[in-house]
Amino acid sequence: MQGDTKKPIRVWCDGCYDMCHFGHANSLRQAKAMGDYLVVGVHSDAEISKHKGPPVFCEEERYKMVRAIKWVDEVVEAAPYVTTPEILDKHGCEFCVHGDDITMTAEGIDTYHIVKSAGRYKECKRTQGVSTTDLVGRMLLMTKTHHKQKYSVSKEETGEIGVDSSTRSPWTGVSQFLPTTQKILQFSAGKEPNPGDRIVYVAGAFDLFHVGHVDFLEIAAAQGDYVIVGLHHDQDVNRYKGANFPIMNLHERVLSVLACKYVSEVVIGAPYAVTADLMDHFKVDVVCHGTTVVMPDTDGESPYAEPLRRGKFKLINSGSGMTTKTIVDRIIAHRLEFTLRNEKKEKKEKAAYEAFVKQRAQESGVTLDEQHAP
Repeated sequence: MQGDTKKPIRVWCDGCYDMCHFGHANSLRQAKAMGDYLVVGVHSDAEISKHKGPPVFCEEERYKMVRAIKWVDEVVEAAPYVTTPEILDKHGCEFCVHGDDITMTAEGIDTYHIVKSAGRYKECKRTQGVSTTDLVGRMLLMTKTHHKQKYSVSKEETGEIGVDSSTRSPWTGVSQFLPTTQKILQFSAGKEPNPGDRIVYVAGAFDLFHVGHVDFLEIAAAQGDYVIVGLHHDQDVNRYKGANFPIMNLHERVLSVLACKYVSEVVIGAPYAVTADLMDHFKVDVVCHGTTVVMPDTDGESPYAEPLRRGKFKLINSGSGMTTKTIVDRIIAHRLEFTLRNEKKEKKEKAAYEAFVKQRAQESGVTLDEQHAP
């Protein structure tokens, strides 16, 4: 019928989005694909503390992080921990979407049980190999095993006698991410610069992608039309940061940065020094750097010598004091709290998973022994 327009489908997602990583972004990407407009509810600090334990980031930081994800259209602050049809109706959403894992209240109740019963719940596939629990664990263990893309971490490697794979959660107790070209394509905007676009280049580790990075990239994006982020190799990052940095390996950092709405393209494993070849190849108009200290290259020279020589270097101040080290310091300062939080969360999830498997077996008339038989 002429003039008849289809009503856009509004989709709801909610969560803590603490240490907002590419796993969160991937769930939001999938949710957005199920409709036209994505509304994301972010829980308050008080709600998270009540049901899970202390968050790493405060609510204002988490609100800003979620708003910077390119698939998010709207953020609802201080969203309730238990999702109801009323909250969906309030924001004009037809259904909510969550990953194929489980989220529970302090009492061990599925936070989506009401909308599931109402038939207003859909699932997306959870991103394997990453979780906030796992990232916190990497900081607490202070090892470099996450650089090696290993399937598991042994007690000998960590030096921690408390690492027990039998108590690991089937959802958050993971230590490996397997990158694929398909996943990179899903995250990439896939757009080349238009003729005449002003090209902005920035480089760094962008480890544990956080609000400081978002603030910096927002200002960098204002310097031109197309932002290219060069991500340094793990070895380079470890050379100039030391300890067990980067906390996230190169492929994990690629997806985290690609999910940001201010980023147009990423150079995977960019050279530490911004070379003439790099600037000419990407037709870079300006190279930006923040207020963090610039470590010399292995030859003792500044990595920005070439853009400085060309008069194409600009220092920008985002006004944010957040750094990756700030996050690690927060975790270490509250080590016991976060260790207990991780253990409690994983045990709760493991019990819920075992109950789920048992129920499925009973429904199908198959015993657990038969289910696991070779």
